Amino acid sequence: MTETQKQPPEFRTSGTLAEKGVVVADQSNIDALTSRGYGTMENGVFTLTYYEALYLTDKGMLEVKGEGRKTVDFQTILHCYEAKNENAWASFLVYRDLRSRGYVAREGFGTGIDFRMYERGGYGKDTAPYLVLSAQEGKPLGINELADALQQCQSQKKELVLAVMNRRGEIVHYSVSQLTFK
Repeated sequence: MTETQKQPPEFRTSGTLAEKGVVVADQSNIDALTSRGYGTMENGVFTLTYYEALYLTDKGMLEVKGEGRKTVDFQTILHCYEAKNENAWASFLVYRDLRSRGYVAREGFGTGIDFRMYERGGYGKDTAPYLVLSAQEGKPLGINELADALQQCQSQKKELVLAVMNRRGEIVHYSVSQLTFK
């Protein structure tokens, strides 16, 4: 599809750059975002994570305002995210890849888990069957980190997915079910 043939976004909203991401105030848009698996409500404030904001900005679905209500671009949001997470670019690329494949990815928890991943069409109906651990080609991933993540997944009866970003920014997914030491 050429640039001129691009489909208009499903919906469009705006938000304000904040300490932990992007705050959205419009209730109808909050409902639309929540139903699609974006953002979290905490103390009456709906916030998109930086990677969610980057994804939605890239898709033309979100306009982000900064200080003085001035519109900020993708790069500015990315720089804010990089200040909080040294692996911001890799996290965003993994998130974008999962979303482009039709999965809903939510913030991970516990030992190095980057995302909880829901089956296509399964978000809101059940818990996430997969936990995603991100890695980058050429950047060591400790065996203890991998073993801890696998143990956490197995204790929760979930499958561990290792999302590896290669040097060209492409993501390859591996299912990890056991570690064998010889």
